[in-house]
Amino acid sequence: MNWVPLLATFGLIFVAELPDKTMMATLVLSSRYRPLPVLVGVAAAFFVQTVIAVAAGGLLALLPQRIVLGVVAVLFAVGAVLMIRESMSTEDDEEDGNAKAVTGFGRIALTSFLVLFVAEWGDASQLATAALSARYQAPVAVFAGAFGALLAIATIAVLLGRVIVRYVPLQWIQRGAAGVFAVFAIIAGWQAVTG
Repeated sequence: MNWVPLLATFGLIFVAELPDKTMMATLVLSSRYRPLPVLVGVAAAFFVQTVIAVAAGGLLALLPQRIVLGVVAVLFAVGAVLMIRESMSTEDDEEDGNAKAVTGFGRIALTSFLVLFVAEWGDASQLATAALSARYQAPVAVFAGAFGALLAIATIAVLLGRVIVRYVPLQWIQRGAAGVFAVFAIIAGWQAVTG
């Protein structure tokens, strides 16, 4: 396995997802429910979303290289804009209003799955995963990196989320992730124009 796509994907998705609404949703779910079923449901949602993103990136890779790099640049630019916009948002999204009615392991896992599955559509990390899949053309490595990063973030949210947000302002993390996305967009755009 090529380690560059795996490590690059893990690093980028980890940074992008740390301040994201999906981490906050996981944190909210784990504050209301038992941690293990929340983690199981969230992991299942991330698994499905990552498979979809990698497949979409694989389809992008069938296009000519300049077009792929242009699309990759646009996807990273959109991710940067989403991160900046989220960092300027002041509202806290409470993703699940019917938390009190859910008690069993399966119901908690299903609720967590549905909340995160819906929240992740069109998310910056999903766009980045598709872009990285198209860029590296290494679907297994990109999948492993993206899913590993998402699972790590979910675990952090379940175990340590409240502590992180208490000490590191969320806006700083989001703006740092937006900066990383912008740099990748510029690099891909430059390669598309000069390549």
